[in-house]
Amino acid sequence: MLVTFRCKAWNSIIMNRDVAVTLLKMAGHSGTVPSALLAGEIPPALASLEQGLAGAERVEQAKPPPPRNDKDADEPPPVGIRLRAFPLIQMLKAAADKHADVTWEEGASPI
Repeated sequence: MLVTFRCKAWNSIIMNRDVAVTLLKMAGHSGTVPSALLAGEIPPALASLEQGLAGAERVEQAKPPPPRNDKDADEPPPVGIRLRAFPLIQMLKAAADKHADVTWEEGASPI
């Protein structure tokens, strides 16, 4: 499943539900979909998310890389949580600057 994040200060973001819930929990939210962060809640949520990502990166770096074989030679390395979080971090920063709310719901927005 997908989750769509919306904010008047930023373009919509579509993210895998598992990743979205993980990031929301890192931000101190329950991870409930659908839900929202009001403008006043965003700065502490952003700080919590950054702190959670720093801890997750330490864990990712401590893990040995999975063994690769010839079949995996053309496969790119796995995408880390920090890279997956980048669009949401940008949205939260824009929302904090413009004092805008951020909402999210299940599904992808129509194009």
